Amino acid sequence: MRDIVFTRQSGWIPNVIREDGELKLMLGAGADANHEPRTFTFAIREAHLGVIQEDLARHLLLWSAVLPLCDAAGTRGRLDENAAITLLDPVLLATPADVDALFRRIPWDRRRLIAHGADINLLERGQVCAAMRAATETPNEKRAQEYRANRRRTERGAALRPLDTALLKYTGQYLHGATVPGRMPDAVDPALLPEVIRVIATAEQAAAGMRIGRDPRRGRRATDKQDWERMATAVDAAVRRAHPELVDEAVRTVGFLMCSEAADHSRSSPLEDDAETAGDHAPSGGAARRRPLSFTDGKGVGKKWLPDGPRTATAEFWEFVGDRSAADNEVFTIEDEAMGEGIQLHFYADSIARVTTVREGAVDGPDPEYRVEYSLVDGIGGYRNLVSAFVRGGCAALGHHGPWLSDVTEFERVRRRRDTE
Repeated sequence: MRDIVFTRQSGWIPNVIREDGELKLMLGAGADANHEPRTFTFAIREAHLGVIQEDLARHLLLWSAVLPLCDAAGTRGRLDENAAITLLDPVLLATPADVDALFRRIPWDRRRLIAHGADINLLERGQVCAAMRAATETPNEKRAQEYRANRRRTERGAALRPLDTALLKYTGQYLHGATVPGRMPDAVDPALLPEVIRVIATAEQAAAGMRIGRDPRRGRRATDKQDWERMATAVDAAVRRAHPELVDEAVRTVGFLMCSEAADHSRSSPLEDDAETAGDHAPSGGAARRRPLSFTDGKGVGKKWLPDGPRTATAEFWEFVGDRSAADNEVFTIEDEAMGEGIQLHFYADSIARVTTVREGAVDGPDPEYRVEYSLVDGIGGYRNLVSAFVRGGCAALGHHGPWLSDVTEFERVRRRRDTE
């Protein structure tokens, strides 16, 4: 039977329980193999309970000292209860000087104390008891996150100036560099906000007219890495030129913001917008395509596009790719059966083949004869241009997109040379 003897308002601070007549400290820490929180207990005495009840600082110090033992237990291991018990007297009952000396010898969770109001400067000097004089029962997790982020920056030798910090807070990247950036002016010191806006304006001007298209080869919502890199490079150069005092992290966060916003705009736009960018609405000769097209993937799944449908051929094709493309499905074909020609896209090799019928086959006669030519492709942008050109004018419209090679061995040599450069 388990009864709660003492608990604090903040639920994560360890509780004191009585289990089968024995006093124990109970704390939650880490997670098991199923990602469920783990709970650990170990025995304490009445003297320890008295200190825990009356002295928040010592209670928190004990928690900080025991947490590394919980981490060592991992997802399945047992808590080293003997090691935990040996911490009780030195943390709860010893003099402040002895506690400080103990914390210089053992591992402890610094962030837990900082979240509960510990003085960071005193902690850094090893004066843990003095640091806990202003301890609070309610934690401020953001304070601990800021400490951790700044400590990582210090370890890599990065020193932020006020404007650097303001830019990181404006984009929401101050605590976690992998967080999707946004625009949060309220997070910035009002005195620095005008400077932040000037830096953002520089980035916006550099990114004006650029876009980040989608890359259906990696799914419906994936975006073009080359477009992203081009925009990031342009923004980076402009911001460094106009604001040379900014550190690398601040410059990167501004570029990340511009690229993320452009990518979000692309994801929220219909596929027809990409088709228009690729020129699908300007077919060869000025007339709309009159013949149907067939799309097929490497697994034999097909789709037919009809010219009287509501959407462009390129939009339909790239949607088909976005739905079907996968690591084991990277070959897609577009055929104009009436003209006897088509293209085959090899995403795994950044290459394309155009196929034209030289001679039709006949029943009880010779097999059909095809001419197959290969060319290298530069990313999803190159594929978009080739698909759009084929939709507009068939294989004849692909001539200037070469060079095209009919010798497979020679083409493989060229492709391997490209891949090693």
